[in-house]
Amino acid sequence: MMDLNWEWLPLAVALALAFSMRPWRMLRDGALATPLLASLVFFPWLWALPRMHAMPIPLILSGSCLILLMLGWPLAVPVICLIAALSGLVAPAPVELLVANAFWIGVLPASIALVLGALLRRYVGPHVFVYTLGRGFIVTAVSTFGASLLGEWAGAELPNIEPTLVTTAHWMMAWGEAFMTGMLSAIFVAFRPQWLATWSDNLYLHK
Repeated sequence: MMDLNWEWLPLAVALALAFSMRPWRMLRDGALATPLLASLVFFPWLWALPRMHAMPIPLILSGSCLILLMLGWPLAVPVICLIAALSGLVAPAPVELLVANAFWIGVLPASIALVLGALLRRYVGPHVFVYTLGRGFIVTAVSTFGASLLGEWAGAELPNIEPTLVTTAHWMMAWGEAFMTGMLSAIFVAFRPQWLATWSDNLYLHK
């Protein structure tokens, strides 16, 4: 995806901050074990897909914002880094590429989504549609596209894409990520709310 060498620094800072919050405490009751294990099994294949098949437009669906909603930021950060590492076992890649992917398509959009989600809840209010449509769909699209623009500004390139069309390609892929996250978050709210660490019946349903 890109050939940069400095992403390890913000990635290390994010990991240190996440571990300082002792994210393993969120696994005590076992409710998040299923989404965590499912993320580690499913998403490495999506991350590795652009390296496994030559496609006119590389399909990049990281699931980072969905992982954020399921696990919360402190637990999502190390899980995202582990997903990046596991994707290197599925489809071998240089360590520099795996670190860059962990930051640009994983931790960065998840962190942006955390901030935007908090602002949305603060200024719009805690309602179920704020969570599913706002955080699950709109925030995911904005966060993914924003992180892609930052990566593009930092020198990221998409293979087989004309430089003038890179921004358009990022915009289209951001909406693909948004549809996936919005749809699954709505399903989980309805049928498996215990799989969403960021969901609360008392807060969003005013119980």
